[in-house]
Amino acid sequence: MKENEIAELVREKPNGLYTRRIWFLYEWLLNRQLDLPAADKISYVDAVDSELQYASSGQNSARHRVRDNLPGTPEFCPLVFKTRRLAQFIAQDLKERARVVVSQVPKDLLARTAAFLLLKDSKSSYVIEGERPPQDRIQRWGRVIGEAGRVPLDEAEFLRLQRIVIGDERFVKLGFRHEGGFVGEHDRETQRPIPDHISARHEDIASLMQGLIAFDQAAENELDPVVAAAVLAFGFVYIHPFEDGNGRIHRYLMHHVLARRGFNPAGIHFPVSAAILDKIGEYKEVLESYSSRLLPIVEWEVTSNGNVNVMNATGDFYRFFDATPHAEFLYECVQRTIEQDLPKETRFLRNFDTFRAEIEKMVDMPERTLNNLLGFLRQNGGRLSKRARDSEFSQLTPDEVTRIEELYQATLTEEFTKSG
Repeated sequence: MKENEIAELVREKPNGLYTRRIWFLYEWLLNRQLDLPAADKISYVDAVDSELQYASSGQNSARHRVRDNLPGTPEFCPLVFKTRRLAQFIAQDLKERARVVVSQVPKDLLARTAAFLLLKDSKSSYVIEGERPPQDRIQRWGRVIGEAGRVPLDEAEFLRLQRIVIGDERFVKLGFRHEGGFVGEHDRETQRPIPDHISARHEDIASLMQGLIAFDQAAENELDPVVAAAVLAFGFVYIHPFEDGNGRIHRYLMHHVLARRGFNPAGIHFPVSAAILDKIGEYKEVLESYSSRLLPIVEWEVTSNGNVNVMNATGDFYRFFDATPHAEFLYECVQRTIEQDLPKETRFLRNFDTFRAEIEKMVDMPERTLNNLLGFLRQNGGRLSKRARDSEFSQLTPDEVTRIEELYQATLTEEFTKSG
Protein backbone atom coordinates (compact mmCIF):
# COMPACT_ATOMS: atom_id res chain seq x y z
CA MET A 1 0.00 0.00 0.00
CA LYS A 2 1.11 3.53 -0.70
CA GLU A 3 1.61 6.14 1.99
CA ASN A 4 -1.48 8.12 1.03
CA GLU A 5 -3.60 4.95 1.10
CA ILE A 6 -2.48 4.20 4.68
CA ALA A 7 -3.24 7.77 5.71
CA GLU A 8 -6.68 7.66 4.11
CA LEU A 9 -7.47 4.37 5.86
CA VAL A 10 -6.63 5.94 9.22
CA ARG A 11 -8.73 9.03 8.49
CA GLU A 12 -11.73 6.85 7.65
CA LYS A 13 -11.51 4.73 10.81
CA PRO A 14 -9.17 6.53 13.23
CA ASN A 15 -10.33 4.50 16.25
CA GLY A 16 -10.35 1.05 14.61
CA LEU A 17 -8.20 -1.61 16.33
CA TYR A 18 -6.66 -2.89 13.11
CA THR A 19 -6.41 0.59 11.62
CA ARG A 20 -4.32 1.82 14.54
CA ARG A 21 -2.11 -1.29 14.38
CA ILE A 22 -1.51 -0.75 10.65
CA TRP A 23 -0.74 2.91 11.25
CA PHE A 24 1.67 2.13 14.08
CA LEU A 25 3.46 -0.65 12.18
CA TYR A 26 3.83 1.49 9.08
CA GLU A 27 5.58 4.26 11.00
CA TRP A 28 7.52 1.79 13.18
CA LEU A 29 8.87 -0.17 10.24
CA LEU A 30 9.72 2.76 7.97
CA ASN A 31 10.67 5.26 10.67
CA ARG A 32 8.54 7.81 8.83
CA GLN A 33 5.64 9.79 10.29
CA LEU A 34 2.47 10.18 8.29
CA ASP A 35 0.74 13.55 8.09
CA LEU A 36 -1.91 12.60 10.65
CA PRO A 37 -2.94 14.01 14.03
CA ALA A 38 -2.51 11.90 17.17
CA ALA A 39 -5.26 9.40 17.92
CA ASP A 40 -8.09 10.22 20.31
CA LYS A 41 -7.64 9.25 23.95
CA ILE A 42 -9.15 5.79 23.69
CA SER A 43 -8.09 2.41 25.09
CA TYR A 44 -4.72 1.09 23.98
CA VAL A 45 -4.47 -1.99 21.76
CA ASP A 46 -1.47 -4.34 21.68
CA ALA A 47 0.64 -4.41 18.54
CA VAL A 48 1.10 -8.17 19.03
CA ASP A 49 -1.76 -10.40 20.18
CA SER A 50 -0.06 -11.92 23.23
CA GLU A 51 -2.57 -14.77 23.30
CA LEU A 52 -1.23 -15.93 19.94
CA GLN A 53 2.45 -14.94 19.98
CA TYR A 54 5.18 -14.27 22.54
CA ALA A 55 5.53 -10.55 23.21
CA SER A 56 7.30 -8.08 25.47
CA SER A 57 5.58 -6.09 28.21
CA GLY A 58 5.51 -3.14 25.87
CA GLN A 59 5.61 0.64 25.89
CA ASN A 60 2.67 2.84 25.02
CA SER A 61 2.68 4.84 21.81
CA ALA A 62 0.33 7.71 22.67
CA ARG A 63 0.26 8.88 19.05
CA HIS A 64 -1.37 5.65 17.86
CA ARG A 65 -2.91 4.47 21.16
CA VAL A 66 -1.02 1.22 20.55
CA ARG A 67 1.06 -0.65 23.11
CA ASP A 68 4.34 -1.51 21.40
CA ASN A 69 4.86 -5.03 22.75
CA LEU A 70 6.87 -6.24 19.76
CA PRO A 71 9.78 -8.41 20.98
CA GLY A 72 12.46 -6.54 19.10
CA THR A 73 13.26 -3.47 17.03
CA PRO A 74 12.67 -2.58 13.38
CA GLU A 75 16.18 -3.95 12.73
CA PHE A 76 15.43 -7.43 14.15
CA CYS A 77 12.11 -8.79 15.36
CA PRO A 78 11.27 -12.44 14.61
CA LEU A 79 8.05 -13.76 16.15
CA VAL A 80 7.12 -17.07 17.79
CA PHE A 81 3.61 -18.48 17.99
CA LYS A 82 2.29 -19.89 21.27
CA THR A 83 1.80 -23.45 20.08
CA ARG A 84 0.47 -26.30 22.20
CA ARG A 85 3.86 -27.95 21.99
CA LEU A 86 5.70 -24.93 23.39
CA ALA A 87 3.10 -24.54 26.12
CA GLN A 88 3.72 -28.17 27.14
CA PHE A 89 7.48 -27.61 27.28
CA ILE A 90 7.12 -24.47 29.37
CA ALA A 91 4.66 -26.17 31.73
CA GLN A 92 7.28 -28.84 32.52
CA ASP A 93 9.45 -26.19 34.24
CA LEU A 94 12.66 -27.73 32.89
CA LYS A 95 14.74 -25.17 34.76
CA GLU A 96 13.50 -26.54 38.08
CA ARG A 97 13.85 -30.14 36.91
CA ALA A 98 17.50 -29.46 36.03
CA ARG A 99 18.07 -27.95 39.46
CA VAL A 100 16.61 -31.07 41.12
CA VAL A 101 18.82 -33.39 39.04
CA VAL A 102 21.93 -31.40 39.93
CA SER A 103 21.05 -31.14 43.62
CA GLN A 104 21.27 -34.92 43.89
CA VAL A 105 24.86 -35.04 42.63
CA PRO A 106 27.85 -34.59 45.01
CA LYS A 107 29.80 -31.40 44.32
CA ASP A 108 33.03 -33.12 43.25
CA LEU A 109 31.17 -35.40 40.86
CA LEU A 110 29.13 -32.47 39.54
CA ALA A 111 32.30 -30.52 38.73
CA ARG A 112 33.68 -33.45 36.73
CA THR A 113 30.32 -33.92 34.98
CA ALA A 114 30.26 -30.24 34.04
CA ALA A 115 33.80 -30.41 32.61
CA PHE A 116 32.96 -33.55 30.63
CA LEU A 117 29.76 -32.03 29.21
CA LEU A 118 31.62 -28.88 28.13
CA LEU A 119 34.16 -30.89 26.14
CA LYS A 120 31.42 -33.06 24.70
CA ASP A 121 29.49 -30.00 23.55
CA SER A 122 32.58 -28.35 22.09
CA LYS A 123 33.58 -31.45 20.14
CA SER A 124 30.01 -31.96 18.89
CA SER A 125 29.86 -28.37 17.62
CA TYR A 126 32.91 -29.01 15.43
CA VAL A 127 31.58 -32.39 14.24
CA ILE A 128 28.32 -30.73 13.12
CA GLU A 129 30.46 -28.55 10.85
CA GLY A 130 32.23 -31.66 9.50
CA GLU A 131 35.51 -30.83 11.27
CA ARG A 132 37.86 -32.96 13.39
CA PRO A 133 40.05 -30.38 15.14
CA PRO A 134 42.93 -31.21 17.51
CA GLN A 135 42.13 -31.61 21.20
CA ASP A 136 43.57 -28.22 22.18
CA ARG A 137 41.09 -26.39 19.92
CA ILE A 138 38.22 -28.42 21.34
CA GLN A 139 39.33 -27.56 24.88
CA ARG A 140 39.78 -23.89 23.99
CA TRP A 141 36.26 -23.62 22.57
CA GLY A 142 34.95 -25.57 25.56
CA ARG A 143 36.40 -22.92 27.87
CA VAL A 144 34.65 -20.23 25.84
CA ILE A 145 31.32 -22.04 26.17
CA GLY A 146 31.95 -22.27 29.90
CA GLU A 147 32.10 -18.47 30.03
CA ALA A 148 28.91 -17.97 28.01
CA GLY A 149 26.51 -15.40 29.38
CA ARG A 150 29.11 -13.42 31.32
CA VAL A 151 29.79 -10.79 28.67
CA PRO A 152 27.03 -8.77 26.95
CA LEU A 153 26.92 -9.08 23.21
CA ASP A 154 28.25 -6.26 21.08
CA GLU A 155 30.20 -6.03 17.84
CA ALA A 156 33.55 -6.47 19.61
CA GLU A 157 32.33 -9.61 21.37
CA PHE A 158 31.16 -11.19 18.12
CA LEU A 159 34.55 -10.46 16.53
CA ARG A 160 36.34 -11.93 19.56
CA LEU A 161 34.29 -15.12 19.30
CA GLN A 162 35.11 -15.48 15.61
CA ARG A 163 38.84 -15.09 16.25
CA ILE A 164 38.71 -17.88 18.83
CA VAL A 165 36.65 -20.17 16.58
CA ILE A 166 38.89 -19.73 13.54
CA GLY A 167 42.26 -19.90 15.28
CA ASP A 168 44.32 -19.93 12.08
CA GLU A 169 43.30 -16.83 10.13
CA ARG A 170 45.70 -17.18 7.20
CA PHE A 171 43.02 -18.36 4.77
CA VAL A 172 39.91 -16.72 6.28
CA LYS A 173 38.95 -13.05 6.19
CA LEU A 174 38.05 -12.19 9.77
CA GLY A 175 35.30 -9.71 10.57
CA PHE A 176 31.92 -9.10 9.02
CA ARG A 177 31.58 -9.99 5.37
CA HIS A 178 32.16 -7.42 2.64
CA GLU A 179 30.67 -9.58 -0.10
CA GLY A 180 27.83 -12.02 -0.57
CA GLY A 181 27.60 -15.38 1.14
CA PHE A 182 25.78 -18.67 0.86
CA VAL A 183 25.65 -22.12 2.41
CA GLY A 184 25.86 -24.97 -0.06
CA GLU A 185 28.17 -26.41 -2.67
CA HIS A 186 29.66 -25.63 -6.07
CA ASP A 187 29.00 -27.51 -9.27
CA ARG A 188 32.10 -29.61 -9.84
CA GLU A 189 32.34 -28.73 -13.53
CA THR A 190 31.19 -25.09 -13.74
CA GLN A 191 31.93 -24.04 -10.13
CA ARG A 192 28.52 -22.35 -10.13
CA PRO A 193 27.11 -22.02 -6.59
CA ILE A 194 24.39 -24.49 -5.55
CA PRO A 195 22.95 -22.72 -2.49
CA ASP A 196 20.98 -24.35 0.29
CA HIS A 197 20.77 -20.96 1.96
CA ILE A 198 21.64 -17.46 0.81
CA SER A 199 22.96 -15.20 3.54
CA ALA A 200 21.97 -11.60 4.16
CA ARG A 201 23.50 -9.03 1.83
CA HIS A 202 26.71 -7.61 3.25
CA GLU A 203 25.20 -4.11 2.96
CA ASP A 204 22.54 -5.13 5.51
CA ILE A 205 24.82 -6.83 8.04
CA ALA A 206 25.54 -3.73 10.14
CA SER A 207 21.87 -2.92 10.81
CA LEU A 208 20.92 -6.57 11.26
CA MET A 209 23.65 -7.11 13.83
CA GLN A 210 22.64 -3.91 15.63
CA GLY A 211 19.12 -5.32 15.84
CA LEU A 212 20.42 -8.66 17.07
CA ILE A 213 22.48 -6.96 19.79
CA ALA A 214 19.53 -4.77 20.79
CA PHE A 215 17.38 -7.90 21.10
CA ASP A 216 19.97 -9.47 23.41
CA GLN A 217 20.07 -6.36 25.58
CA ALA A 218 16.33 -5.75 25.90
CA ALA A 219 13.49 -7.84 24.40
CA GLU A 220 15.22 -11.16 25.06
CA ASN A 221 14.90 -10.59 28.81
CA GLU A 222 11.11 -10.58 28.61
CA LEU A 223 10.67 -13.79 26.63
CA ASP A 224 10.88 -17.37 27.83
CA PRO A 225 14.63 -18.16 27.98
CA VAL A 226 14.56 -21.06 25.51
CA VAL A 227 12.32 -19.15 23.08
CA ALA A 228 14.67 -16.15 23.32
CA ALA A 229 17.73 -18.36 22.76
CA ALA A 230 16.16 -19.82 19.62
CA VAL A 231 15.29 -16.38 18.20
CA LEU A 232 18.79 -15.02 18.81
CA ALA A 233 20.75 -18.08 17.69
CA PHE A 234 18.79 -18.93 14.54
CA GLY A 235 18.45 -15.27 13.63
CA PHE A 236 22.24 -15.04 13.70
CA VAL A 237 22.83 -18.15 11.60
CA TYR A 238 20.39 -16.99 8.90
CA ILE A 239 22.19 -13.63 8.68
CA HIS A 240 25.51 -15.53 8.47
CA PRO A 241 27.57 -12.35 9.00
CA PHE A 242 31.01 -13.99 8.83
CA GLU A 243 32.88 -15.80 6.09
CA ASP A 244 33.49 -18.68 8.51
CA GLY A 245 32.68 -19.60 12.10
CA ASN A 246 28.95 -18.84 11.94
CA GLY A 247 27.72 -22.30 12.95
CA ARG A 248 29.70 -22.61 16.18
CA ILE A 249 28.88 -19.05 17.24
CA HIS A 250 25.22 -19.74 16.45
CA ARG A 251 25.23 -22.62 18.94
CA TYR A 252 27.29 -20.60 21.43
CA LEU A 253 24.48 -18.03 21.45
CA MET A 254 22.12 -20.69 22.79
CA HIS A 255 24.46 -21.15 25.76
CA HIS A 256 24.79 -17.38 26.11
CA VAL A 257 21.07 -16.80 26.61
CA LEU A 258 20.41 -19.86 28.78
CA ALA A 259 23.34 -19.05 31.06
CA ARG A 260 22.63 -15.33 31.28
CA ARG A 261 18.99 -15.96 32.15
CA GLY A 262 19.94 -18.45 34.86
CA PHE A 263 18.19 -21.33 33.09
CA ASN A 264 21.22 -23.60 33.62
CA PRO A 265 22.08 -24.76 37.12
CA ALA A 266 25.16 -22.91 38.38
CA GLY A 267 28.34 -24.29 36.82
CA ILE A 268 26.51 -26.42 34.25
CA HIS A 269 26.13 -25.76 30.54
CA PHE A 270 23.71 -28.05 28.76
CA PRO A 271 25.43 -29.96 25.92
CA VAL A 272 23.05 -28.52 23.33
CA SER A 273 25.41 -29.24 20.42
CA ALA A 274 25.61 -32.90 21.43
CA ALA A 275 21.80 -33.09 21.41
CA ILE A 276 21.73 -31.35 18.02
CA LEU A 277 24.31 -33.81 16.65
CA ASP A 278 22.06 -36.71 17.68
CA LYS A 279 19.14 -34.94 15.99
CA ILE A 280 21.12 -33.70 13.00
CA GLY A 281 18.38 -34.61 10.51
CA GLU A 282 15.77 -32.63 12.44
CA TYR A 283 18.24 -29.76 12.87
CA LYS A 284 18.73 -29.47 9.12
CA GLU A 285 14.98 -29.64 8.56
CA VAL A 286 14.46 -26.77 11.00
CA LEU A 287 17.13 -24.66 9.28
CA GLU A 288 15.65 -25.45 5.87
CA SER A 289 12.09 -24.73 7.06
CA TYR A 290 12.90 -21.09 6.38
CA SER A 291 15.94 -21.20 4.07
CA SER A 292 14.10 -23.25 1.45
CA ARG A 293 11.30 -20.69 1.37
CA LEU A 294 13.80 -17.88 0.89
CA LEU A 295 15.64 -19.36 -2.07
CA PRO A 296 12.91 -18.78 -4.71
CA ILE A 297 12.51 -15.10 -3.80
CA VAL A 298 16.18 -14.13 -3.56
CA GLU A 299 17.51 -12.91 -6.90
CA TRP A 300 21.20 -13.52 -7.33
CA GLU A 301 23.98 -13.78 -9.87
CA VAL A 302 27.29 -15.60 -9.87
CA THR A 303 30.40 -13.56 -9.17
CA SER A 304 33.78 -14.10 -10.81
CA ASN A 305 35.09 -15.90 -7.71
CA GLY A 306 32.19 -18.37 -7.53
CA ASN A 307 30.23 -16.47 -4.89
CA VAL A 308 26.72 -15.01 -5.06
CA ASN A 309 25.71 -11.38 -5.48
CA VAL A 310 22.15 -10.69 -4.30
CA MET A 311 20.38 -8.22 -6.57
CA ASN A 312 17.11 -7.53 -4.74
CA ALA A 313 16.33 -6.04 -1.33
CA THR A 314 16.29 -8.96 1.14
CA GLY A 315 17.09 -7.38 4.52
CA ASP A 316 13.57 -7.80 5.88
CA PHE A 317 13.69 -11.56 5.25
CA TYR A 318 16.30 -11.81 8.03
CA ARG A 319 14.72 -9.24 10.34
CA PHE A 320 11.24 -10.74 10.48
CA PHE A 321 10.66 -14.49 10.31
CA ASP A 322 8.60 -17.11 12.11
CA ALA A 323 10.94 -18.73 14.66
CA THR A 324 8.31 -21.11 16.05
CA PRO A 325 9.81 -24.38 14.69
CA HIS A 326 13.23 -23.26 15.89
CA ALA A 327 11.98 -22.66 19.44
CA GLU A 328 10.24 -26.05 19.50
CA PHE A 329 13.38 -27.80 18.31
CA LEU A 330 15.62 -26.10 20.86
CA TYR A 331 13.22 -27.00 23.65
CA GLU A 332 13.45 -30.64 22.51
CA CYS A 333 17.24 -30.47 22.79
CA VAL A 334 17.18 -28.81 26.21
CA GLN A 335 14.69 -31.37 27.51
CA ARG A 336 16.93 -34.18 26.29
CA THR A 337 20.02 -32.80 28.01
CA ILE A 338 18.13 -32.53 31.31
CA GLU A 339 16.36 -35.88 31.17
CA GLN A 340 19.12 -37.94 29.53
CA ASP A 341 22.57 -36.34 29.26
CA LEU A 342 22.95 -34.97 32.80
CA PRO A 343 21.83 -38.18 34.56
CA LYS A 344 23.75 -40.36 32.09
CA GLU A 345 27.09 -38.61 32.52
CA THR A 346 26.88 -38.44 36.31
CA ARG A 347 25.92 -42.13 36.40
CA PHE A 348 28.87 -43.05 34.18
CA LEU A 349 31.36 -41.14 36.33
CA ARG A 350 29.94 -42.67 39.50
CA ASN A 351 30.26 -46.18 38.02
CA PHE A 352 33.74 -45.42 36.69
CA ASP A 353 34.79 -44.37 40.20
CA THR A 354 33.49 -47.70 41.51
CA PHE A 355 35.38 -49.58 38.80
CA ARG A 356 38.61 -47.71 39.52
CA ALA A 357 38.33 -48.13 43.29
CA GLU A 358 37.88 -51.90 42.95
CA ILE A 359 40.81 -52.16 40.54
CA GLU A 360 43.01 -50.27 43.00
CA LYS A 361 42.15 -52.83 45.66
CA MET A 362 43.57 -55.53 43.40
CA VAL A 363 46.60 -53.86 41.85
CA ASP A 364 48.47 -50.54 41.93
CA MET A 365 47.83 -49.22 38.41
CA PRO A 366 48.68 -45.70 37.09
CA GLU A 367 45.82 -43.63 35.67
CA ARG A 368 47.09 -43.92 32.11
CA THR A 369 47.34 -47.70 32.34
CA LEU A 370 43.86 -47.86 33.86
CA ASN A 371 42.46 -45.85 30.96
CA ASN A 372 44.17 -48.20 28.49
CA LEU A 373 42.64 -51.17 30.32
CA LEU A 374 39.22 -49.58 30.06
CA GLY A 375 39.73 -48.95 26.35
CA PHE A 376 40.68 -52.58 25.68
CA LEU A 377 37.67 -53.84 27.63
CA ARG A 378 35.32 -51.53 25.77
CA GLN A 379 36.69 -52.49 22.36
CA ASN A 380 36.38 -56.20 23.06
CA GLY A 381 32.93 -56.33 24.64
CA GLY A 382 34.13 -56.44 28.23
CA ARG A 383 36.87 -59.01 27.68
CA LEU A 384 40.64 -58.57 27.53
CA SER A 385 41.90 -59.86 24.20
CA LYS A 386 44.69 -62.44 24.09
CA ARG A 387 47.03 -59.80 22.67
CA ALA A 388 46.31 -57.44 25.57
CA ARG A 389 46.79 -60.24 28.12
CA ASP A 390 50.09 -61.25 26.50
CA SER A 391 51.53 -57.73 26.11
CA GLU A 392 50.25 -54.61 27.95
CA PHE A 393 48.69 -56.56 30.81
CA SER A 394 50.89 -59.66 30.93
CA GLN A 395 51.61 -58.96 34.62
CA LEU A 396 47.98 -59.67 35.58
CA THR A 397 47.20 -63.16 36.82
CA PRO A 398 44.39 -65.17 35.16
CA ASP A 399 42.33 -64.74 38.34
CA GLU A 400 42.82 -60.95 38.27
CA VAL A 401 41.82 -60.82 34.59
CA THR A 402 38.60 -62.70 35.36
CA ARG A 403 37.77 -60.44 38.31
CA ILE A 404 38.43 -57.31 36.22
CA GLU A 405 36.19 -58.57 33.42
CA GLU A 406 33.42 -59.37 35.91
CA LEU A 407 33.81 -55.94 37.49
CA TYR A 408 33.54 -54.26 34.10
CA GLN A 409 30.40 -56.25 33.31
CA ALA A 410 28.85 -55.21 36.64
CA THR A 411 29.65 -51.50 36.46
CA LEU A 412 30.27 -50.23 32.93
CA THR A 413 28.95 -52.56 30.24
CA GLU A 414 25.50 -50.99 30.25
CA GLU A 415 26.93 -47.46 30.11
CA PHE A 416 29.09 -48.13 27.07
CA THR A 417 26.35 -50.13 25.36
CA LYS A 418 23.97 -47.15 25.68
CA SER A 419 26.58 -44.66 24.49
CA GLY A 420 27.71 -46.85 21.63
